[in-house]
Amino acid sequence: MGPICYTMSMVHARSVPSAVPPDQAVADLLNALEKLNHIGAAVNQAGAGDRAGTQATLRLIVDSAVQMVAGASAVIYTYDEARGVFDPSSRVSAGELTDEVPSPDGAQAGPTGAPPEGVGAEESAPQPAGDEPRPDGLGMGAIHARRPMLSYEELDPGIHPAKVAAGAQSMAAFPLVVAGDCVGVLYVYLREARSFSQLEMLMLGNFVNQAATTVYHARQLAGVQRDLARKDDELTRLRKAGLLISSRLRLEETLEAILQMALDVTNARYGIFRLLDESGRYLVTRAIAGEHLGQPAIEPLPVDSTSVMGWVARHRQPLCIPDLQADPWARVYYPLDRDLTMRSELTVPLLGANGHLEGVLNLESPVAGAFGEQDSHLLQSLATQASIAIQQARLLDALQEIAGLLLVQPCQRVLDRLAELACELLNARSSAIWTVQGEQLAPRASANRHRPGDPLPLRRSLAGQAILERDAVMASDVRADPRFARLDLALAEGWVGALVVPVLSGEDAEPLGAFGVYSGQARDGSFGQSDWDKKVLSILARYAGLALHNARRQEALRQAQEQRAVAETFAALGDIAANLLHHLNNKVGTIPVRVQGIQDKYAAVLDANPYLASNLAEIECSAAEAMAAVRDSLSLLHPIQLVPVSLAACVSSALASASLPANIAVQSEGLESMPPVAAGQQSLVLVIINLLQNAAEAMDGQGTVIIRATAQGGRVLLAVSDNGPGIPPELQERIFEFNFSARKAAKRGKLGFGLWWVKTLMARLGGSIQVESDGKTGTTFRLSLPCAETRS
Repeated sequence: MGPICYTMSMVHARSVPSAVPPDQAVADLLNALEKLNHIGAAVNQAGAGDRAGTQATLRLIVDSAVQMVAGASAVIYTYDEARGVFDPSSRVSAGELTDEVPSPDGAQAGPTGAPPEGVGAEESAPQPAGDEPRPDGLGMGAIHARRPMLSYEELDPGIHPAKVAAGAQSMAAFPLVVAGDCVGVLYVYLREARSFSQLEMLMLGNFVNQAATTVYHARQLAGVQRDLARKDDELTRLRKAGLLISSRLRLEETLEAILQMALDVTNARYGIFRLLDESGRYLVTRAIAGEHLGQPAIEPLPVDSTSVMGWVARHRQPLCIPDLQADPWARVYYPLDRDLTMRSELTVPLLGANGHLEGVLNLESPVAGAFGEQDSHLLQSLATQASIAIQQARLLDALQEIAGLLLVQPCQRVLDRLAELACELLNARSSAIWTVQGEQLAPRASANRHRPGDPLPLRRSLAGQAILERDAVMASDVRADPRFARLDLALAEGWVGALVVPVLSGEDAEPLGAFGVYSGQARDGSFGQSDWDKKVLSILARYAGLALHNARRQEALRQAQEQRAVAETFAALGDIAANLLHHLNNKVGTIPVRVQGIQDKYAAVLDANPYLASNLAEIECSAAEAMAAVRDSLSLLHPIQLVPVSLAACVSSALASASLPANIAVQSEGLESMPPVAAGQQSLVLVIINLLQNAAEAMDGQGTVIIRATAQGGRVLLAVSDNGPGIPPELQERIFEFNFSARKAAKRGKLGFGLWWVKTLMARLGGSIQVESDGKTGTTFRLSLPCAETRS
């Protein structure tokens, strides 16, 4: 509803004809139009934010009114419709009723009060006593009726007594109405008992609309300025909250500062931060503020409890309660302090970047209706800052923990903890870490999974895509995503959403694997709502890359130290072996010579005594075999000369010498295409023979052995796999020990050192050996040897 439109019918009903000459009427009309034009221009200037222009506009309106109505006095009072009262200090007047009649060409400005909001006071004088609008006067009647009220038509209540005493005999009260709201009243008084003419009513109606627009715009402008000032203050406080997050080391300090800031901004008296515990079932107090707290209720509050904070936590929505003593809030209110009486409450949820509930922020006041919509918006902004602080604090704590583990714990322990932290920080149902092994991804660690990890294909999986593209990949529903290779796994684990990032040890390094988190249907948020999930998982993946990289460096260092120790040990053993062989040859090596001397000298006796002849021959043969066996075994203690060796030739020699049972089938893949390796031919053949014989024994003489070779990063990887019963996990470390052997007895002519000897030879060759087996089906021994052209 806009300003009131004063029509001719309204004028006819409330005015009398005026006997004004036509020429004078035209002149008056032109004069009125000129004044309206000036008033309109003044209104436009006031609407642009000129406070002085607003004052000048209202002054111009009352001056124009008294000039258009001869002998009149005009007064404007503003009105607060929300409170239903006039503002006496807002009085603006012209042509005050006095004994002296104002001149026709200018209004006599009598004493006035302070101007309304947006109007200055440099032209105002003290307000006359007893001039304020009456609660039951014509001005209030005009407001209620939303039309002009004329004193000669409304006998009760009549003209204000103060104006009657000043000489007023007729009057009109015009309501200033804009957009359905009344913002004031224009009073026009006459010194003579007459009615207003049609022209006077029409012109006054236009002045009324201009005055209403001026007051309305001034109020709107003042409201906008107040809102801008408040918004500026809110932004300042939010910037301060952001600085608090970056400057505080402890989460409690940050929460306390934000809580105090919330109390200051909203004029609340009390406040409390409650955060969700690890179980997700309780809201635990982390910060509380307020004066004269006696018995604050800081015990854990169940999320499913009948309370305002519980409702906000469950529904993830803010709640503003103007009166806690009204139903239904009186029945569900959980007191912040049992010694204090609260009347209003404002509670907002703390939601993380992925929509996960972090806790609630609650403010209370003993005053009813203390909080409004703007307070709710501001508190939600502060709650967002608090959520950021919580997430950053948790991430920082997690990284500090992992940094400590990297220094003292083995790689597997670090990876296991990283998988657990990913679930905690990202509210994920499960997580997993894979490492690249050729064309497959081998599981290394997981959290909250019901099934043991299974290998994934590198080129046909979501995790493989993250590795190949070196970037994060997401899936909103892995059950319908063709990139997800294991639908059975998703169904078994209850996975829906997925986020996978590559595991890198450096910006330019090749990916070592992938790190993925998976959500279920009950997850509060979804991956990808913000960059926070990707950032957090990428940081954790970088720490996983550091753990894997450090483990490889430590393993390389250990192998280098082991190789050096083995080389030094075998150098000493080589000297001992040479000396031992020399002494044995002096003692045992002469036995065949002495036997031959006895046989030559006592041939007749030996011919007559077959038993003696047979024993001498056996002694001679045993001594020769013993010396041959000692030479073969001790030769392994001599230094190994590393030369380029063909892997395929070594495997062929081993197959020819291993004497495998007829029911053992051996298959080979990729041997011929491998580059030469740096090794000792005899030593490498002995290693392969030992592995082949172990496989044959494990399969009880019947089964298949597969030998595969691949080149990777300047090394050749040789895998020897069988389909036997496997090696239990608890024995996989022990099989390489010196005194361990699963064989019933060592073969004749061998030292019987088993896999310890294999591992020792591989160390002397600059390589390594590992075993893989699920303990149920099959065993694979993986050998790693340096390529001949890359060895320094």
